[in-house]
Amino acid sequence: MGWFSSSPDTTKASDGGRIAPNRSSREHCYNGRDLFFDCLDRNDILDAVKNDADARKKCGKEIAEFESACSKAWVKYFKEKRVMEYNRDQTIARIKEEDAATVAKNKAR
Repeated sequence: MGWFSSSPDTTKASDGGRIAPNRSSREHCYNGRDLFFDCLDRNDILDAVKNDADARKKCGKEIAEFESACSKAWVKYFKEKRVMEYNRDQTIARIKEEDAATVAKNKAR
């Protein structure tokens, strides 16, 4: 299978190794990802892996474009990265709030 599931396998080099996607195929993948993630955001879906059925129901067109534009490994990676980055951002925000409360408490002494 190639980078584009609808196209024949053109990702093999003459020596049998894989050829990395070029700039235009990466851009096509990123655009598909961004459209899909925008749809998930509009429908308050964070984890497209756990909520796959809901994501496919509400963002069917977008997920089809995303999956056709990117390799399966990239699709899985981007879906998992979305959740990881959300959790990271939530943790950073919580730590900043705790630090601000600690600083305020220490100044009040």
